[in-house]
Amino acid sequence: MNKTIRRASVFSLLLVFALLIRATWVQFYEAQALADDTHNRRNAIATYSQPLGNIIVAGKAVTGSARTTGGDLRYKRTYTNGELYAAVTGYASQAYAPTQLEGIYADLLNGTDTRLKTVMDTVTDQRADPGDVLTTIDPAVQKAAYDALGDKKGAAVAIDPKTGRILAVVSTPSYDPSSLTDANTAGTAWKKLTSDSDKPLVNRALRQPLAPGSTFKLVVAAAALEDGLYTSVDEKTDSEDPYTLPGTRTVLKNENTSAPCENAPIRVALQYSCNNVFAHMAVQLGQDKLRAMAEKFGFNDDSLDVPVRAYASVYPSDMDASSTALTGIGQFDVTATPLQMAMVSAAIANGGELVSPHMVAQITDSGGDVLKDYDDEAASKRIVSESTAEQLQSAMQTVVEKGTGTNALIDGVTVGGKTGTAQNGENNSKAPYAWFTSYGKTGSKEVAVAVVVEQSDAARSEVSGNGLAAPVARAMMKAALT
Repeated sequence: MNKTIRRASVFSLLLVFALLIRATWVQFYEAQALADDTHNRRNAIATYSQPLGNIIVAGKAVTGSARTTGGDLRYKRTYTNGELYAAVTGYASQAYAPTQLEGIYADLLNGTDTRLKTVMDTVTDQRADPGDVLTTIDPAVQKAAYDALGDKKGAAVAIDPKTGRILAVVSTPSYDPSSLTDANTAGTAWKKLTSDSDKPLVNRALRQPLAPGSTFKLVVAAAALEDGLYTSVDEKTDSEDPYTLPGTRTVLKNENTSAPCENAPIRVALQYSCNNVFAHMAVQLGQDKLRAMAEKFGFNDDSLDVPVRAYASVYPSDMDASSTALTGIGQFDVTATPLQMAMVSAAIANGGELVSPHMVAQITDSGGDVLKDYDDEAASKRIVSESTAEQLQSAMQTVVEKGTGTNALIDGVTVGGKTGTAQNGENNSKAPYAWFTSYGKTGSKEVAVAVVVEQSDAARSEVSGNGLAAPVARAMMKAALT
């Protein structure tokens, strides 16, 4: 054979082998990665080839599926009261990746979860019928929070302290997930939502930590009682008024200059929200003890899933004494989500034990058989002693009955709470955040709530936890308990 022909033949044979090896690699090793690629149109076609499973609130579906006309995506997601439940459901879109419960349980809702497959599905390699997600949300509490927040920018969370069930998750301004479901129209809605300065797509209840202001004083008080710095909420503290931040000439003032804050007991200091008491208390305890108590309540936890991953609330480290003092009043670099502050009140209301918060009760297959029960798996841990919890409950009741939180009073209900007004912006140049965290009890029912109002139409001088946030909390507690 001609030498040139022989070389060409060998080279051609090598090319064939290379093609076979590449084809084998793609088919057996890269197939799954290619199948899972977000740009693979076949995934969307398969997902929307049949109706999706549903997200359930109090036995009723707040999601659905509608037949489309034209195109290769046969169905699209629909929502009932979409704006009301957006912070819970998120969205399932033909154009964008799903979020919130829609994203976490995407495999269950589209039928690809392996737990859904029957023997026949496995044999025929057919997609299983989709399952459902049963939430813990109480529609009455959810609506009460949404209506009470109204056109304010803010968020609210309600928890059952005994079970950890999340009864409400609201973030305002909200959005209608239905606007994002259809690939033909989602682009316009997405552009409008993402360019909105109020950021309606942000879940403020779970994923936007802000300075908690004076609501954090509950954590400081818990640390002081647990440490033995003070043995009772009625024991006088060592608290000069006015208080100068350590190592500085900065005088920390109290909002109410006529309040009896000098050497005030914890009860009185919470009642009048005395900054001098808790700033000095923070310095006396030291940042390490405060951080340890904050972390017991859930701060600095970047793996809190409810099952949506919540952003970590933060208690900072490596501070000087003056900064530590400011953390005592929920300022400096302390941040918290409404979920976190609801957890603080829930633990106090539940005798010092925190039950892991969760907003999904069960997931089921298409026939209603339970695949996982989150209520049964809810764990509890002791945060503070029962004695400390009882004392803090009593002090919080004083706040509501004759202190800064009177707007949360409900006839026939035992209510305890704590207000907060947190500075916002450099030198407090922006409107302050108005906070309120509380618990309510009547008979065998209990609820813990946290509310933050970032912005409203109220004059700056009228922004307060009692004025803006407490009425929202009151509406939620009333819906849960009466």
